[in-house]
Amino acid sequence: MAELTEVTIYTDGACSGNPGPGGWGSILMVGPHKKELSGGEAVTTNNRMELMAVIKALEALTRKCKVNIYSDSAYVVNAFNQDWISGWIRNGWKNSAKAPVANSDLWKRLIELTSYHETTFIKVKGHADNEYNNRCDQLAVEQSRLFAGKEGE
Repeated sequence: MAELTEVTIYTDGACSGNPGPGGWGSILMVGPHKKELSGGEAVTTNNRMELMAVIKALEALTRKCKVNIYSDSAYVVNAFNQDWISGWIRNGWKNSAKAPVANSDLWKRLIELTSYHETTFIKVKGHADNEYNNRCDQLAVEQSRLFAGKEGE
């Protein structure tokens, strides 16, 4: 069995208003190679953009990998590291307040992707001295600004 390629991914999402125009940014790194991805939506939420950043990064991988995902989103990291997801699935996609889990469409896609890859989620401090997290934030904010004029489209 071939050893899995190790990939480091940094992600971030941004939203101007909640909901409002939003963007996401991701950086994928394998050895000395880096690839930046970004996108956005005219009307979205910050949490949706945080999820999209991780989803789009994992979708960019062309084969099964060992992935370390760095995010400043407690929402994303805790869902995996504190295993909120198992409870949501067990409760028919209802949260602890018995309400539908927000963004379940994106969570389901992210679960598919993380079950294929060997993934580890690592929480980083946002807006601090981490150059990759800061770059992802910059990409996300740029995208949210691009989409700010597209709300009525």
